[in-house]
Amino acid sequence: METAATAVTPAEEPPGLRERKKRRTHDALLRAALELFTTRGYEATTVDEIAGAVDVSQRTFFRYFAGKEEAALAVIGLTQEHFLAAVRARPAHEAPLEALRNAVLDGWDALGEAVARIIPVDLYLRAYGMVESTPALLAAHLRRADEVAREVERIIAEREGLDVDTDPRPRVAVALFGGVMRVTERMWALGGDLSMEAMRDLTAAHLDAVRPSLAEKWRTD
Repeated sequence: METAATAVTPAEEPPGLRERKKRRTHDALLRAALELFTTRGYEATTVDEIAGAVDVSQRTFFRYFAGKEEAALAVIGLTQEHFLAAVRARPAHEAPLEALRNAVLDGWDALGEAVARIIPVDLYLRAYGMVESTPALLAAHLRRADEVAREVERIIAEREGLDVDTDPRPRVAVALFGGVMRVTERMWALGGDLSMEAMRDLTAAHLDAVRPSLAEKWRTD
């Protein structure tokens, strides 16, 4: 039997336990939000419905997310951060476009595992298609994608020893890469096969189609 000296109240829970509980609540809310968005529609779903699906209050929802938009795009944001880390980690000997391609394709399985730790991969894929077909979410997604592109430009310029403000090649390469990825996203979202494998195959095919144009290294030293 616990005594007054040994009992653990919620406020006294070990930090690790509190963090795990917070993570479980966050992930449960995220999963509930995406399930509702993809079945009922983004606009038709309310915060109250998301919170109710997890049996928490609306106030609890807003502890984890600023609003529905943040919840809808949270996992896509995770994949963008994963991509940035993968680009930074590419070997220095790889040419710029090769580094971008390999950051996507070589990290594909690890990305799937990172997503699966939060929500089922099939739900992520359905949510991705939902974002593509929801104008307000697509606009927010593209704004964030543009911010990611600016960061990739800086990473590529630094890898090549270039000044991103005076040498146009990092921006041109990233613009080309981003354009290919947008075409891939649209074609995948509108296609009949919405699997992770189909997305990867389409991504590889489109990136390989442009590799010869920017395949050479730019470093001169």
